[in-house]
Amino acid sequence: MRVLAIGAHPDDIELGCGATLLAHAARGHEVSLLVMTTGEQGPQLARSRTLEQEDAARLLGADLYWGNFEDGAVPQGRAAVAAIEAVLRETQAEVVYTHYGRDTHQDHRATAEATLAATRRLPTVLQYEAPSSLGFAPTVYVNVEGFVEAKIGLLHAHHSQVVRNGMVDLEAIEAQARYRGFNGRMKQAEAFMVERLEFSLGAPMSTPEEELALLRPSEQH
Repeated sequence: MRVLAIGAHPDDIELGCGATLLAHAARGHEVSLLVMTTGEQGPQLARSRTLEQEDAARLLGADLYWGNFEDGAVPQGRAAVAAIEAVLRETQAEVVYTHYGRDTHQDHRATAEATLAATRRLPTVLQYEAPSSLGFAPTVYVNVEGFVEAKIGLLHAHHSQVVRNGMVDLEAIEAQARYRGFNGRMKQAEAFMVERLEFSLGAPMSTPEEELALLRPSEQH
């Protein structure tokens, strides 16, 4: 399976779906990240946050792509859609994770909108939550038991946000995984809202024609 996660800034992806991406990687899936800006308006220099995102991608074993847009000014419209489409073509992603569209940060909203346009022909698109999400009401829960500690490791790679400036509360991240797990009737989970979801019934035991034949009454001769 080929997976693409899209975020507006360094650390957005790890916050929203880091444990799920680790679970994908553990299953041998190809994971790619597209970060639309370098987060240069944040408390650290752009180069610092760029290096942190590269470190997190290495820990995850993911390919990293940049949208090269200005922090705080991810555009609404063709430019952002085209940037995402280019990465979709290169990665041939089958599953996409992105921001939830109702959010107080304009970059999160613009990234979500552009993703939904760029992935209009894709069968599986899931939206993750952020601390700035509004009215997030998930309908899909991914069991991430065993991956939350490694998710914390991914977030530690974003040293300027997590350690130096305390912008990410790691205890809250652990509590959120437990809370979403409780919502989803499991121990730990990451939760998503669904734009589209291809639901697989598993590998068939035979061809569709053979399976349908088994359902028909046998002819009496």
